[in-house]
Amino acid sequence: MTAPYVSLPDGPTHFPDLPLADLLLSPVTGWTRVHWEAIADRLLDGLLPHASPGFAQYRLPGPPSHSGPWSDGLEGFARSFLLAAFRIAGSGGRVGPELIERYATGLAAGTDPHGDERWPPITDRAQPMVEAASIAIALHESRAWLWDHLDDGVRARVADWLGGFVGADVNDSNWRLFQVVTEEFLASVGAPYRRAEIEAGLGRLDDWYRGGGWYTDGDGKKFDYYNAWALHLYPVLWARIAGERADPDTVVRHRARLREFLGVHQHFFGSDGAPVHQGRSLTYRFATTAPLWAGALADATPLPPGRTRRLASGALKHFAERGAPDERGLLSLGWYRPFPPVTQRYSGPASPYWASKAFLGLLLPEDHPVWTAREESAPVDTADVRLALPAPGWLLHSTAADGIVRLVNHGSDRLPPVPTTAEDSPHYARFAYSSATAPETPAKEAETGPDNHIALLAPDGSPSRRGRIHPLGAEGRRAASWHRARMPGDTGEGYRVETVSVVHGPWEARVHRLDAPSGTPVREGGWAVADDNVPPVGETGPALAVARRADGLTSALIGLYGWGDAEGRVVPGVAANAVGHHSATPVLQRTGGAGLLVTLVLLSADPEVPRAGASARVAADGTVRIRFPDGTTEAVPPS
Repeated sequence: MTAPYVSLPDGPTHFPDLPLADLLLSPVTGWTRVHWEAIADRLLDGLLPHASPGFAQYRLPGPPSHSGPWSDGLEGFARSFLLAAFRIAGSGGRVGPELIERYATGLAAGTDPHGDERWPPITDRAQPMVEAASIAIALHESRAWLWDHLDDGVRARVADWLGGFVGADVNDSNWRLFQVVTEEFLASVGAPYRRAEIEAGLGRLDDWYRGGGWYTDGDGKKFDYYNAWALHLYPVLWARIAGERADPDTVVRHRARLREFLGVHQHFFGSDGAPVHQGRSLTYRFATTAPLWAGALADATPLPPGRTRRLASGALKHFAERGAPDERGLLSLGWYRPFPPVTQRYSGPASPYWASKAFLGLLLPEDHPVWTAREESAPVDTADVRLALPAPGWLLHSTAADGIVRLVNHGSDRLPPVPTTAEDSPHYARFAYSSATAPETPAKEAETGPDNHIALLAPDGSPSRRGRIHPLGAEGRRAASWHRARMPGDTGEGYRVETVSVVHGPWEARVHRLDAPSGTPVREGGWAVADDNVPPVGETGPALAVARRADGLTSALIGLYGWGDAEGRVVPGVAANAVGHHSATPVLQRTGGAGLLVTLVLLSADPEVPRAGASARVAADGTVRIRFPDGTTEAVPPS
């Protein structure tokens, strides 16, 4: 069966002129290349009212980033130029001279050092470094229609501005790749550059590779979508710029890693197209599809072409039908609607336009198989999937009955190596994330939502944080980790909490071993479900808490061992969730007891999935024997 929340309307309400669905070519989404072109054009048109007179800056409405409006205006130009370049090149320059002229005019005005619309210079570790990479990529991809026709003086000024990267200090993260692609473009036009800086950036990428297609974004355990839309994407774009200058072995290595990654990445999209909601910069939304297209461009994908398009079109359609872009054709700072807590300090009004990377597929010709092959189902459409990902410490499980993808997290905390102070970001520190939910993100950073979290409670009720995650492995249907639970303001070592997750279908059983004083209050939360229209309804009982959305999406938490007769409750939220204005989280809380807890966690939109019948027993040697509601059993030995 198909869950109600997966059902999609016939067409985006914000795009009444969108081409009709083609269910012969695209039986799953109905979308084809013309839909991608229509959305691209709507996004570019929506920016025009916010362009400066010389088109060098796009000053969009909204609060500025920490870099300020001057840098934000450049960001609007650079990120939309990336989209324009893909549109221009993909049409062979047939989209019309006005788009080419608009960005040619903006390049001239932005690089005029004495002009009113000049861009901020590229300086050490400054935001223009990010935008310079987008401009370099766009200039390369649209070279035949734009760069080759610029006035020599403008070309010299563009090269001078981009040349600010040469010898500059760059953040030791995905920013190293901004330097790589920018200086490679400078090399391609005969401008000054340093080959050593290009090679050093590519070398750092090798340092961060953890296997299985996974890079960490800098030292530490920083696994998120930057692996998709940066660390795998830029090497493909660099190779396109470098051509024969690229070391063949390096190119082959990058392509092999991308191919392996895409075999996993295809599982991160729900049947409704929604990506799993985890990590930072989520306002880039459908940029999650960029590596799918990159794999096709570089002949580095294991996916059939019809599946590539189904996954990418599903994601773009998902957001377009839910208000992104909005009725003005703009991408807001949020997930669906505007939602500031999903942003970071560096997020400005034009930041969401890194979503332009999703349109990389337009560089593939109209007769390429990704555009002409019949859509093929995604893995989540046809069968349940369980996948252990040891490198990031994740366990992915999805269910075809409701199309939901769930990601259990026992590895990624986005923290650099010690002695860096541990944080508790809701987008990294939760035990699980999904394609149907978002974590509770209260406006006050000091607060910690109860969802997918276990906490020791201080006398005033303040919860401990998960902070730094110490992975213990991910294999088969299990993943495990431990962390130090520290109360707010506690300067001590904290108390060790070790957790083993076992997944089966829509269920996750969590076995917690707590090294805390007897009688310490403990609270655990399940998934937060959210809705813009009406608050989810709750159901509670002894060792039971359930929150259910109006369309049937259900989050349940069942105490199997150690919870006694602790009464469940449902914690409401308002304006604390990216998915909907009203949210609710099932919670269990006990005042004391043993140091072993076993909890069954459920997220499902399938009304037929059972909740009753689960149990947990503890053997004399400490082995926990779990029985899932369908009768499947699993034994978790003591640590």
